[in-house]
Amino acid sequence: MAHSADHAPVPCRFGTSAALTGAIRVPGDKSISHRALMLSALCVGRSRITGLLEGEDVLATAAAMRAMGADVVRDDDGVWTVHGVGVGGLMQPPQALEMGNSGTSTRLLMGLVASHPITAMFTGDASLSRRPMARVTDPLGEMGAQFNASPGGTLPLMVRGISPAVPISYRLPVASAQVKSAILLAALNTPGTTTVIEPVATRDHSEKMLKGFGADLTVETDADGVRHISVTGPCDLKPQNIEVPGDPSSAAFFIVAALIVPGSDLVIENVGMNVTRTGLITVLEQMGGRIERLNERTVGGEPVADLRVRASALHGITVDPAIVPSMVDEFPVFFVAAACASGTTVTSGLDELRVKESDRLATMARGLEAIGVSVKECEDGLVITGSGGVTLRGGGPVATLLDHRIAMSFAIAGLVSQDGVEVDDTAPIATSFPDFLALLESSTGAT
Repeated sequence: MAHSADHAPVPCRFGTSAALTGAIRVPGDKSISHRALMLSALCVGRSRITGLLEGEDVLATAAAMRAMGADVVRDDDGVWTVHGVGVGGLMQPPQALEMGNSGTSTRLLMGLVASHPITAMFTGDASLSRRPMARVTDPLGEMGAQFNASPGGTLPLMVRGISPAVPISYRLPVASAQVKSAILLAALNTPGTTTVIEPVATRDHSEKMLKGFGADLTVETDADGVRHISVTGPCDLKPQNIEVPGDPSSAAFFIVAALIVPGSDLVIENVGMNVTRTGLITVLEQMGGRIERLNERTVGGEPVADLRVRASALHGITVDPAIVPSMVDEFPVFFVAAACASGTTVTSGLDELRVKESDRLATMARGLEAIGVSVKECEDGLVITGSGGVTLRGGGPVATLLDHRIAMSFAIAGLVSQDGVEVDDTAPIATSFPDFLALLESSTGAT
Protein backbone atom coordinates (compact mmCIF):
# COMPACT_ATOMS: atom_id res chain seq x y z
CA MET A 1 0.00 0.00 0.00
CA ALA A 2 1.07 3.62 -0.46
CA HIS A 3 2.42 5.24 2.67
CA SER A 4 2.81 8.93 3.21
CA ALA A 5 6.42 9.96 3.30
CA ASP A 6 6.25 11.04 6.93
CA HIS A 7 6.76 7.62 8.52
CA ALA A 8 8.02 4.13 7.89
CA PRO A 9 5.43 1.43 8.65
CA VAL A 10 5.74 -0.33 12.01
CA PRO A 11 4.21 -3.81 11.58
CA CYS A 12 3.26 -5.81 14.67
CA ARG A 13 1.76 -9.23 15.40
CA PHE A 14 -0.79 -9.50 18.22
CA GLY A 15 -1.21 -12.94 19.76
CA THR A 16 -3.48 -14.77 22.18
CA SER A 17 -3.75 -12.98 25.47
CA ALA A 18 -4.18 -13.79 29.13
CA ALA A 19 -7.29 -12.37 30.81
CA LEU A 20 -7.40 -8.57 31.16
CA THR A 21 -7.43 -7.70 34.85
CA GLY A 22 -6.71 -4.83 37.22
CA ALA A 23 -7.49 -1.15 36.65
CA ILE A 24 -6.36 1.08 33.79
CA ARG A 25 -6.86 4.69 32.67
CA VAL A 26 -7.26 5.69 29.04
CA PRO A 27 -6.04 9.04 27.70
CA GLY A 28 -8.10 12.23 27.79
CA ASP A 29 -11.06 12.68 25.47
CA LYS A 30 -9.90 13.82 22.03
CA SER A 31 -13.01 15.89 21.19
CA ILE A 32 -12.86 17.75 24.51
CA SER A 33 -9.07 18.24 24.31
CA HIS A 34 -9.31 19.96 20.89
CA ARG A 35 -12.11 22.24 22.04
CA ALA A 36 -10.42 23.06 25.37
CA LEU A 37 -7.36 24.40 23.54
CA MET A 38 -9.36 26.37 20.96
CA LEU A 39 -11.76 27.99 23.43
CA SER A 40 -8.99 28.79 25.93
CA ALA A 41 -7.12 30.54 23.10
CA LEU A 42 -10.21 32.73 22.50
CA CYS A 43 -10.34 33.96 26.12
CA VAL A 44 -8.52 36.97 27.52
CA GLY A 45 -6.51 35.61 30.45
CA ARG A 46 -5.20 32.26 31.61
CA SER A 47 -6.93 28.87 31.38
CA ARG A 48 -5.56 25.62 32.84
CA ILE A 49 -6.23 22.18 31.30
CA THR A 50 -5.53 18.89 33.08
CA GLY A 51 -5.82 15.44 31.50
CA LEU A 52 -5.30 16.79 27.97
CA LEU A 53 -4.78 14.05 25.36
CA GLU A 54 -1.21 14.45 24.10
CA GLY A 55 -1.70 12.59 20.81
CA GLU A 56 -0.50 14.00 17.51
CA ASP A 57 -3.97 15.28 16.52
CA VAL A 58 -4.37 17.43 19.63
CA LEU A 59 -0.77 18.65 19.42
CA ALA A 60 -1.59 19.87 15.88
CA THR A 61 -4.40 21.99 17.38
CA ALA A 62 -2.03 23.36 20.06
CA ALA A 63 0.53 24.32 17.40
CA ALA A 64 -2.16 26.05 15.31
CA MET A 65 -3.38 28.13 18.27
CA ARG A 66 0.22 29.17 18.98
CA ALA A 67 0.66 30.14 15.33
CA MET A 68 -2.41 32.39 15.64
CA GLY A 69 -1.10 34.22 18.70
CA ALA A 70 -2.11 32.26 21.80
CA ASP A 71 0.49 31.34 24.42
CA VAL A 72 0.10 27.55 24.86
CA VAL A 73 2.50 25.86 27.30
CA ARG A 74 2.77 22.37 28.79
CA ASP A 75 4.11 22.49 32.34
CA ASP A 76 6.36 19.76 33.77
CA ASP A 77 3.44 18.35 35.80
CA GLY A 78 1.45 17.70 32.60
CA VAL A 79 -0.90 20.66 33.13
CA TRP A 80 -1.40 22.85 30.05
CA THR A 81 -1.67 26.63 30.45
CA VAL A 82 -3.19 28.82 27.75
CA HIS A 83 -3.07 32.64 27.67
CA GLY A 84 -5.64 33.56 25.04
CA VAL A 85 -5.95 36.43 22.56
CA GLY A 86 -9.70 36.97 22.97
CA VAL A 87 -12.50 36.45 20.45
CA GLY A 88 -11.59 38.50 17.39
CA GLY A 89 -7.93 38.54 18.37
CA LEU A 90 -6.56 35.65 16.29
CA MET A 91 -3.49 36.69 14.31
CA GLN A 92 -2.33 35.83 10.81
CA PRO A 93 -0.36 32.54 11.06
CA PRO A 94 3.17 32.98 9.67
CA GLN A 95 3.11 29.67 7.78
CA ALA A 96 0.71 26.89 6.72
CA LEU A 97 -1.14 25.13 9.56
CA GLU A 98 0.00 21.49 9.38
CA MET A 99 -2.89 19.30 10.55
CA GLY A 100 -1.29 15.86 10.21
CA ASN A 101 -4.14 13.31 10.32
CA SER A 102 -6.61 15.42 12.31
CA GLY A 103 -9.95 16.02 10.63
CA THR A 104 -11.33 17.55 13.84
CA SER A 105 -8.55 20.16 14.07
CA THR A 106 -8.97 21.04 10.42
CA ARG A 107 -12.74 21.48 10.33
CA LEU A 108 -13.05 23.28 13.67
CA LEU A 109 -10.13 25.63 13.01
CA MET A 110 -11.62 26.55 9.62
CA GLY A 111 -14.63 27.75 11.61
CA LEU A 112 -12.44 29.89 13.87
CA VAL A 113 -10.51 31.44 10.97
CA ALA A 114 -13.69 32.07 8.91
CA SER A 115 -14.87 34.99 11.09
CA HIS A 116 -11.45 36.60 11.67
CA PRO A 117 -9.80 38.97 9.14
CA ILE A 118 -6.91 36.56 8.51
CA THR A 119 -5.87 34.05 5.87
CA ALA A 120 -4.70 30.53 6.73
CA MET A 121 -3.44 27.63 4.63
CA PHE A 122 -4.36 24.15 5.90
CA THR A 123 -2.20 21.14 4.98
CA GLY A 124 -2.34 17.51 6.14
CA ASP A 125 -1.03 14.00 5.58
CA ALA A 126 -2.02 11.73 2.69
CA SER A 127 -5.05 10.32 4.54
CA LEU A 128 -6.43 13.69 5.69
CA SER A 129 -5.84 15.18 2.22
CA ARG A 130 -8.41 12.72 0.79
CA ARG A 131 -11.18 13.69 3.24
CA PRO A 132 -14.07 15.92 2.10
CA MET A 133 -14.10 19.50 3.39
CA ALA A 134 -17.03 20.92 1.37
CA ARG A 135 -19.44 20.00 4.20
CA VAL A 136 -17.68 22.69 6.29
CA THR A 137 -16.68 25.17 3.59
CA ASP A 138 -20.25 25.41 2.22
CA PRO A 139 -21.85 26.86 5.39
CA LEU A 140 -18.76 28.94 6.26
CA GLY A 141 -18.87 30.32 2.71
CA GLU A 142 -22.47 31.45 3.36
CA MET A 143 -21.07 33.41 6.33
CA GLY A 144 -18.71 35.24 3.97
CA ALA A 145 -15.42 33.35 4.24
CA GLN A 146 -13.62 32.44 1.00
CA PHE A 147 -11.95 29.10 0.23
CA ASN A 148 -9.41 27.92 -2.32
CA ALA A 149 -9.38 24.14 -2.08
CA SER A 150 -7.53 21.48 -4.03
CA PRO A 151 -9.51 19.67 -6.77
CA GLY A 152 -12.29 17.67 -5.11
CA GLY A 153 -12.61 20.17 -2.26
CA THR A 154 -9.77 18.68 -0.22
CA LEU A 155 -6.54 19.85 1.47
CA PRO A 156 -4.30 21.73 0.87
CA LEU A 157 -6.90 24.44 1.34
CA MET A 158 -6.68 28.21 1.83
CA VAL A 159 -9.22 30.01 4.05
CA ARG A 160 -9.73 33.78 3.81
CA GLY A 161 -11.68 34.85 6.86
CA ILE A 162 -13.95 37.89 6.97
CA SER A 163 -14.89 40.27 9.77
CA PRO A 164 -17.65 41.00 10.28
CA ALA A 165 -19.00 37.65 9.04
CA VAL A 166 -22.71 37.19 8.29
CA PRO A 167 -24.91 35.23 10.72
CA ILE A 168 -26.73 32.29 9.10
CA SER A 169 -29.33 29.69 9.91
CA TYR A 170 -28.06 26.32 8.66
CA ARG A 171 -29.75 22.95 8.65
CA LEU A 172 -27.18 20.14 8.76
CA PRO A 173 -27.65 17.88 5.70
CA VAL A 174 -25.51 15.15 7.33
CA ALA A 175 -25.17 14.40 11.07
CA SER A 176 -21.76 15.85 11.90
CA ALA A 177 -20.53 17.28 15.18
CA GLN A 178 -17.55 18.74 13.32
CA VAL A 179 -19.69 20.76 10.89
CA LYS A 180 -21.95 21.95 13.73
CA SER A 181 -18.92 22.95 15.81
CA ALA A 182 -17.21 24.79 12.94
CA ILE A 183 -20.29 26.98 12.43
CA LEU A 184 -20.72 27.65 16.17
CA LEU A 185 -17.03 28.61 16.48
CA ALA A 186 -17.36 30.98 13.51
CA ALA A 187 -20.44 32.47 15.20
CA LEU A 188 -18.40 33.54 18.25
CA ASN A 189 -16.96 36.52 16.33
CA THR A 190 -20.03 37.14 14.12
CA PRO A 191 -22.44 39.94 15.08
CA GLY A 192 -26.02 38.69 15.43
CA THR A 193 -27.46 35.22 15.94
CA THR A 194 -26.23 32.17 14.04
CA THR A 195 -28.34 29.00 14.32
CA VAL A 196 -27.47 25.39 13.52
CA ILE A 197 -30.48 23.11 13.00
CA GLU A 198 -29.62 19.52 13.86
CA PRO A 199 -32.22 16.91 12.78
CA VAL A 200 -30.11 14.06 14.27
CA ALA A 201 -28.38 14.77 17.59
CA THR A 202 -24.56 14.44 17.50
CA ARG A 203 -22.01 14.75 20.29
CA ASP A 204 -22.63 17.99 22.18
CA HIS A 205 -19.21 18.79 23.68
CA SER A 206 -19.07 22.10 21.80
CA GLU A 207 -22.39 23.29 23.22
CA LYS A 208 -21.48 22.25 26.78
CA MET A 209 -18.04 23.85 26.62
CA LEU A 210 -19.15 27.06 24.87
CA LYS A 211 -21.71 27.55 27.63
CA GLY A 212 -19.06 26.78 30.26
CA PHE A 213 -16.77 29.46 28.77
CA GLY A 214 -19.61 32.00 28.88
CA ALA A 215 -20.78 32.14 25.25
CA ASP A 216 -24.32 33.39 24.60
CA LEU A 217 -25.64 30.00 23.47
CA THR A 218 -29.14 28.53 23.56
CA VAL A 219 -30.39 25.06 22.63
CA GLU A 220 -34.06 24.56 21.85
CA THR A 221 -35.75 21.33 20.77
CA ASP A 222 -38.84 21.74 18.59
CA ALA A 223 -41.95 19.55 18.54
CA ASP A 224 -40.30 17.16 16.08
CA GLY A 225 -37.28 16.63 18.36
CA VAL A 226 -35.03 18.73 16.10
CA ARG A 227 -32.38 20.74 17.98
CA HIS A 228 -31.87 24.44 17.21
CA ILE A 229 -28.50 25.61 18.57
CA SER A 230 -27.94 29.38 18.49
CA VAL A 231 -24.94 31.57 19.30
CA THR A 232 -25.32 35.34 19.48
CA GLY A 233 -22.04 37.12 18.86
CA PRO A 234 -19.64 38.62 19.24
CA CYS A 235 -19.08 36.66 22.46
CA ASP A 236 -16.77 37.37 25.35
CA LEU A 237 -15.28 34.12 26.71
CA LYS A 238 -13.97 33.75 30.28
CA PRO A 239 -10.88 31.65 31.09
CA GLN A 240 -11.56 28.27 32.74
CA ASN A 241 -9.92 25.41 34.57
CA ILE A 242 -10.75 22.29 32.57
CA GLU A 243 -10.38 18.66 33.61
CA VAL A 244 -10.59 16.41 30.54
CA PRO A 245 -12.31 13.04 31.17
CA GLY A 246 -11.03 9.78 29.66
CA ASP A 247 -11.93 9.25 26.00
CA PRO A 248 -14.80 6.76 25.49
CA SER A 249 -13.52 6.09 21.95
CA SER A 250 -10.18 4.96 23.41
CA ALA A 251 -11.85 3.02 26.24
CA ALA A 252 -13.84 1.17 23.53
CA PHE A 253 -10.85 -1.02 22.60
CA PHE A 254 -10.38 -2.20 26.18
CA ILE A 255 -14.12 -2.65 26.75
CA VAL A 256 -14.31 -5.02 23.76
CA ALA A 257 -11.06 -6.78 24.73
CA ALA A 258 -12.33 -7.50 28.25
CA LEU A 259 -15.66 -8.78 26.88
CA ILE A 260 -14.07 -11.25 24.42
CA VAL A 261 -10.92 -12.48 26.22
CA PRO A 262 -11.99 -15.36 28.53
CA GLY A 263 -11.69 -14.73 32.28
CA SER A 264 -11.24 -10.96 31.98
CA ASP A 265 -12.40 -8.62 34.75
CA LEU A 266 -11.11 -5.11 34.05
CA VAL A 267 -11.84 -1.68 35.52
CA ILE A 268 -11.40 1.30 33.19
CA GLU A 269 -11.28 4.46 35.29
CA ASN A 270 -12.49 8.00 34.59
CA VAL A 271 -14.32 7.40 31.29
CA GLY A 272 -16.49 10.19 29.84
CA MET A 273 -20.14 9.05 29.81
CA ASN A 274 -21.68 11.83 27.71
CA VAL A 275 -24.89 10.27 26.38
CA THR A 276 -23.99 11.36 22.83
CA ARG A 277 -20.90 9.10 23.04
CA THR A 278 -22.06 5.93 24.82
CA GLY A 279 -23.83 4.10 21.97
CA LEU A 280 -21.17 1.38 21.96
CA ILE A 281 -21.87 0.48 25.59
CA THR A 282 -25.60 0.35 24.85
CA VAL A 283 -25.23 -2.07 21.92
CA LEU A 284 -22.67 -4.26 23.69
CA GLU A 285 -25.08 -4.58 26.63
CA GLN A 286 -27.83 -5.55 24.14
CA MET A 287 -25.46 -8.31 22.97
CA GLY A 288 -25.10 -9.63 26.52
CA GLY A 289 -21.98 -7.71 27.54
CA ARG A 290 -21.48 -7.27 31.28
CA ILE A 291 -20.50 -3.62 31.76
CA GLU A 292 -21.02 -1.99 35.15
CA ARG A 293 -20.85 1.77 35.80
CA LEU A 294 -19.16 2.56 39.11
CA ASN A 295 -18.49 5.87 40.91
CA GLU A 296 -20.66 7.96 38.54
CA ARG A 297 -19.88 11.67 38.84
CA THR A 298 -19.73 14.96 36.92
CA VAL A 299 -16.41 16.57 35.95
CA GLY A 300 -16.42 19.97 34.26
CA GLY A 301 -20.03 19.58 33.15
CA GLU A 302 -19.40 16.13 31.64
CA PRO A 303 -20.68 12.86 33.19
CA VAL A 304 -17.87 10.42 34.10
CA ALA A 305 -17.78 6.86 35.50
CA ASP A 306 -15.44 3.95 36.13
CA LEU A 307 -16.42 0.91 34.02
CA ARG A 308 -16.07 -2.67 35.25
CA VAL A 309 -16.09 -5.01 32.25
CA ARG A 310 -16.18 -8.81 32.51
CA ALA A 311 -15.78 -11.52 29.87
CA SER A 312 -19.23 -12.26 28.42
CA ALA A 313 -20.92 -14.60 25.95
CA LEU A 314 -22.04 -12.13 23.28
CA HIS A 315 -24.85 -12.78 20.78
CA GLY A 316 -25.50 -11.06 17.44
CA ILE A 317 -28.02 -8.22 17.11
CA THR A 318 -29.39 -5.87 14.48
CA VAL A 319 -28.02 -2.43 15.38
CA ASP A 320 -30.59 0.39 15.25
CA PRO A 321 -29.27 2.98 12.75
CA ALA A 322 -30.53 5.74 15.09
CA ILE A 323 -27.67 4.94 17.50
CA VAL A 324 -24.96 5.43 14.85
CA PRO A 325 -24.02 9.07 15.67
CA SER A 326 -23.33 8.14 19.31
CA MET A 327 -20.85 5.38 18.34
CA VAL A 328 -19.65 6.39 14.88
CA ASP A 329 -15.95 6.11 15.79
CA GLU A 330 -16.38 2.83 17.67
CA PHE A 331 -17.70 0.70 14.80
CA PRO A 332 -14.30 -0.75 13.82
CA VAL A 333 -13.81 -2.34 17.24
CA PHE A 334 -17.53 -3.13 17.51
CA PHE A 335 -17.13 -5.25 14.36
CA VAL A 336 -14.47 -7.25 16.24
CA ALA A 337 -16.95 -7.87 19.07
CA ALA A 338 -19.52 -8.99 16.48
CA ALA A 339 -16.94 -11.38 14.98
CA CYS A 340 -16.67 -13.12 18.39
CA ALA A 341 -20.42 -13.25 19.12
CA SER A 342 -22.78 -16.11 18.39
CA GLY A 343 -25.14 -15.56 15.47
CA THR A 344 -25.30 -12.69 13.01
CA THR A 345 -24.87 -8.96 13.63
CA VAL A 346 -26.38 -6.55 11.09
CA THR A 347 -25.40 -2.87 10.81
CA SER A 348 -26.77 -0.20 8.47
CA GLY A 349 -26.78 3.58 8.14
CA LEU A 350 -22.98 3.70 8.25
CA ASP A 351 -22.34 5.75 5.07
CA GLU A 352 -20.29 8.20 7.18
CA LEU A 353 -17.67 5.47 7.82
CA ARG A 354 -16.68 5.58 4.16
CA VAL A 355 -15.21 9.10 4.56
CA LYS A 356 -13.26 8.66 7.80
CA GLU A 357 -9.44 8.28 8.02
CA SER A 358 -10.00 5.39 5.61
CA ASP A 359 -13.14 3.82 4.10
CA ARG A 360 -13.71 2.01 7.39
CA LEU A 361 -16.44 -0.30 6.04
CA ALA A 362 -14.30 -1.65 3.20
CA THR A 363 -11.09 -1.70 5.26
CA MET A 364 -12.68 -3.59 8.17
CA ALA A 365 -14.44 -6.03 5.81
CA ARG A 366 -11.14 -6.88 4.03
CA GLY A 367 -9.29 -7.23 7.31
CA LEU A 368 -11.93 -9.42 8.95
CA GLU A 369 -11.98 -11.68 5.89
CA ALA A 370 -8.18 -11.95 6.08
CA ILE A 371 -8.39 -13.36 9.63
CA GLY A 372 -11.16 -15.85 8.88
CA VAL A 373 -14.34 -13.95 9.80
CA SER A 374 -17.51 -14.37 7.72
CA VAL A 375 -18.49 -10.85 6.65
CA LYS A 376 -20.69 -9.36 3.93
CA GLU A 377 -20.13 -5.73 2.92
CA CYS A 378 -23.28 -3.78 2.03
CA GLU A 379 -23.53 -0.22 0.76
CA ASP A 380 -24.08 1.27 4.22
CA GLY A 381 -23.01 -1.43 6.68
CA LEU A 382 -21.56 -4.87 7.37
CA VAL A 383 -23.28 -8.18 8.13
CA ILE A 384 -21.00 -10.29 10.34
CA THR A 385 -21.54 -13.92 11.31
CA GLY A 386 -19.70 -14.47 14.57
CA SER A 387 -17.57 -17.36 15.80
CA GLY A 388 -19.77 -18.01 18.84
CA GLY A 389 -16.82 -17.42 21.16
CA VAL A 390 -14.55 -19.82 19.27
CA THR A 391 -11.04 -18.43 18.77
CA LEU A 392 -10.66 -16.55 15.48
CA ARG A 393 -8.28 -18.05 12.91
CA GLY A 394 -6.03 -15.00 12.68
CA GLY A 395 -3.50 -14.27 9.97
CA GLY A 396 -2.83 -11.14 7.98
CA PRO A 397 -1.09 -8.90 7.39
CA VAL A 398 -4.14 -6.65 7.71
CA ALA A 399 -3.97 -3.37 5.75
CA THR A 400 -4.72 -0.43 8.06
CA LEU A 401 -4.48 2.35 5.43
CA LEU A 402 -2.94 4.83 7.92
CA ASP A 403 -6.08 4.54 10.10
CA HIS A 404 -5.41 4.43 13.85
CA ARG A 405 -8.75 2.86 14.78
CA ILE A 406 -8.35 0.06 12.23
CA ALA A 407 -4.89 -0.73 13.65
CA MET A 408 -6.14 -0.85 17.25
CA SER A 409 -9.23 -2.90 16.33
CA PHE A 410 -7.15 -5.65 14.75
CA ALA A 411 -4.74 -5.59 17.69
CA ILE A 412 -7.75 -6.50 19.86
CA ALA A 413 -8.83 -9.23 17.39
CA GLY A 414 -5.36 -10.75 17.73
CA LEU A 415 -5.95 -11.36 21.46
CA VAL A 416 -8.52 -14.07 20.61
CA SER A 417 -6.84 -15.62 17.54
CA GLN A 418 -5.13 -18.98 16.98
CA ASP A 419 -2.33 -17.71 14.74
CA GLY A 420 -2.17 -14.10 15.96
CA VAL A 421 -3.13 -11.15 13.80
CA GLU A 422 -0.46 -9.22 11.93
CA VAL A 423 -1.18 -5.50 11.55
CA ASP A 424 0.78 -3.88 8.70
CA ASP A 425 1.37 -0.56 10.50
CA THR A 426 0.90 0.48 14.14
CA ALA A 427 2.52 3.93 13.76
CA PRO A 428 -0.80 5.78 13.16
CA ILE A 429 -2.02 4.75 16.65
CA ALA A 430 0.02 7.67 18.04
CA THR A 431 -2.46 10.15 16.52
CA SER A 432 -5.05 9.36 19.20
CA PHE A 433 -3.65 6.89 21.76
CA PRO A 434 0.15 7.06 22.16
CA ASP A 435 0.23 4.62 25.12
CA PHE A 436 -2.10 2.00 23.59
CA LEU A 437 0.48 -0.76 23.12
CA ALA A 438 2.01 -0.28 26.58
CA LEU A 439 -1.43 -0.26 28.23
CA LEU A 440 -2.43 -3.41 26.34
CA GLU A 441 0.71 -5.13 27.54
CA SER A 442 0.23 -4.05 31.17
CA SER A 443 -3.43 -5.19 31.34
CA THR A 444 -2.84 -8.60 29.68
CA GLY A 445 0.73 -9.44 30.50
CA ALA A 446 0.96 -10.20 26.75
CA THR A 447 3.08 -8.55 24.06
